[in-house]
Amino acid sequence: MARDETDGQSPAWTDPSCPVARTVDLVGDRWSLLIIRDAMDGARSFTDFQQRTGIARNILTDRLRKLTAHGLLTQVDAPSGRRRLYALTEAGKDLFPVIVTLRQWGERHAFKAGETHSVLVDGNGARVPDLLPVAANGSPLTSDTTSVRRHT
Repeated sequence: MARDETDGQSPAWTDPSCPVARTVDLVGDRWSLLIIRDAMDGARSFTDFQQRTGIARNILTDRLRKLTAHGLLTQVDAPSGRRRLYALTEAGKDLFPVIVTLRQWGERHAFKAGETHSVLVDGNGARVPDLLPVAANGSPLTSDTTSVRRHT
């Protein structure tokens, strides 16, 4: 649950009834998403995350604490026993389709035509197909074909 930074106890949801708002409150800043991305790509130690992202140590410390406190990462003992490593929890792993969708949007809209960028591939080296939401009957869903039902 998100906490207000002023007292550490009060919820600080931007929109308490909206799942998107709650999610953004938890993982919506740039660094948190990049840490989750890198954890999915094998980063485990503080040094791994810092080298991959270039994030300042104090900001990385803060984000790792928050992601751990919110149950997206957990700390585990390193095989050597000399330090602690980070691992994705099931909740953290559940962000995989979100990261893939952000990546695919970026491939389409964040690069100029012909500009090189990394691509996500499956275990056989094939490019991962675009993730698209579909209705129960398999038809594509868009913002034009869905609506939010608010509970009152």
